[in-house]
Amino acid sequence: MNEETIKKNYEVAKERYAAFGVDTDKAIATLEQTPISLHCWQADDVVGFERNDALSGGIMTTGNFPGRARNIDELRQDIEKVQSMLAGTFRLNLHETYGDFGGKFVDRDQVEPKHFESWMQWAKEKNLKLDFNSTSFSHPKSGSLSLANPDDGIRNFWIEHTKRCRRIADAMGKYQDDPCIMNIWVHDGSKDYTTEKYRYRKIFKESLDEIMSENLPNMKTCLEAKLFGIGLEAFTVGSHDFVAGYCAKNNMMYTLDTGHYEPTEDVSNAVSSLLLFVPELMLHVSRPMHWDSDHVTLFDDNTRNLFFELVRAGQLHRAHIGLDYFDASIDRIGAYIIGTRATQKSLLAAFLEPLDLLRKYEDNGQLFQRLALMEEEKTLPLGAVYDYFNLKNNVPVGEEYIPEIEKYESEVTFKRK
Repeated sequence: MNEETIKKNYEVAKERYAAFGVDTDKAIATLEQTPISLHCWQADDVVGFERNDALSGGIMTTGNFPGRARNIDELRQDIEKVQSMLAGTFRLNLHETYGDFGGKFVDRDQVEPKHFESWMQWAKEKNLKLDFNSTSFSHPKSGSLSLANPDDGIRNFWIEHTKRCRRIADAMGKYQDDPCIMNIWVHDGSKDYTTEKYRYRKIFKESLDEIMSENLPNMKTCLEAKLFGIGLEAFTVGSHDFVAGYCAKNNMMYTLDTGHYEPTEDVSNAVSSLLLFVPELMLHVSRPMHWDSDHVTLFDDNTRNLFFELVRAGQLHRAHIGLDYFDASIDRIGAYIIGTRATQKSLLAAFLEPLDLLRKYEDNGQLFQRLALMEEEKTLPLGAVYDYFNLKNNVPVGEEYIPEIEKYESEVTFKRK
């Protein structure tokens, strides 16, 4: 599609939306300024740079598409490529196992801010802010229980790890002069039925209380719930009800991972309830498929509904958006672009909704009119606005990114052996 056609289509779309009182220029400007945190682990199948071991501990990556990043340089190269094909504002989300360890083994209860100094410097050069995660999986001490483990030796190991991760996040936040969001997720659970649910959850609560006792002003901690894990199907310690209760009681940010629900659940229904009781949400935007999984985010109803609910509630400013999926069966750079564009389209659709008119209909009891407009908005020319957003920012429009990724495959990733 040539530039003139994109501009003409945008002018038509602009006029169409204006008829409903929607300012497309304002929607584009809002999208440009809404940060999305890219997840480093899509580039290398969640292997990291600590042990070079396959993923384990309740989760797994499937597929063997060639060209995964094998070290920090390759991972950064891939992130830079992704960034070059996307318009907007971005952050980068790191797991602890992606530290710059200088070729030396550093166990997780020994990690320090110095192991992430090169990340901070690189991110600043690339106009990225950093977010962070503690890493309780893929370790000899992971087992079935980490922070909920009755064995004090193992539990204290993971407490120390998580405390150190919060300090690293605080150092990141201070360096970038913007709070680093640090996520706590543990895989803890049981493969089969247990009689000790209360005991494990009590231990987990006590561990979190100790971890959160340190005041760190340059970071924000969030706690992520889980439906179940591979090999841990019967019971999850950090379930949605546990995390919702803990975050509400302790005024803590709740991490809502859209891949951690059954596919038939509408995750957006949780937004309004949670935001009445927790200060903020961290969104891990993913896609479930038949089980608790992390497929590449698509422009589907669940993703759209999530952002529609935040915008309708006027609470987008209380949500932090991050991607969280890992697919090793397709080109990893392509997975980034598909998921990010789907998230951006969902945000843009929410920004373009004729919300004032819909609210007027609802307040007046004009329910036929409300439903009719909600149906009509589904086929308004969103695509023309998103194409112009990309053109305006000099990045590939429409399917133009496909040959660019194919070229990167032949010149870079397929040469990795």
